[in-house]
Amino acid sequence: MRARRDIRLRRRQLIRSTIVSAATASIFRPALVRSASAATLTFVPYADLALTDPLASALVTRNHVLMVFDTLFALDELGMPQHQMLAGHTVDSDALVWTLTLRDGLWFHDGAPVLARDVVASLKRWSTRDAMGDALMAATDELSARDDKTIVFRLKRPFPMLPAALAKPTNLVPAIMPEHLASRPTDKLLTEVIGSGPFRFVTDERVSEIRPP
Repeated sequence: MRARRDIRLRRRQLIRSTIVSAATASIFRPALVRSASAATLTFVPYADLALTDPLASALVTRNHVLMVFDTLFALDELGMPQHQMLAGHTVDSDALVWTLTLRDGLWFHDGAPVLARDVVASLKRWSTRDAMGDALMAATDELSARDDKTIVFRLKRPFPMLPAALAKPTNLVPAIMPEHLASRPTDKLLTEVIGSGPFRFVTDERVSEIRPP
């Protein structure tokens, strides 16, 4: 359990360092401002965060998604997928049934617990736009929630890249959101943000234009 927690912490540290590195390397270099309070970091991205739906492909949206939402797996410092929202997983002998178990203590930012049916709806929504998600679903006969903690992939054929697909930090991120949002039609991008990750998106505090600090 200590090792998994360390991995989750390293992943979140990696997100922070990636954003800072991108900020300093870009020709349109955003501003990082240290507040009078040492506990406050102001980050101004290279472009306005006009779209907050994880299905939007903008890089600024991807950075937002990685901070506000969580994923089932995440990449470690060696680029290998590790459990993130999961306590563990098993694969049957013919590699056609993957059983994923959510860890305890997962909550959305509105106070609701993260349940397996939220995960199923989120992954189905993600797969409608993402190439790797589409490939995974093409190899899947059934994706279901066995109970509140258990997600089951029943595959048509082996798909050994399943953890990597669910860990990828590039557009589009397989972000986990509440079922009632994930089940909405995908022809219109979501404007409501109920995250599952380490940072909370506070709509009332959003500044919609880019301006110098």
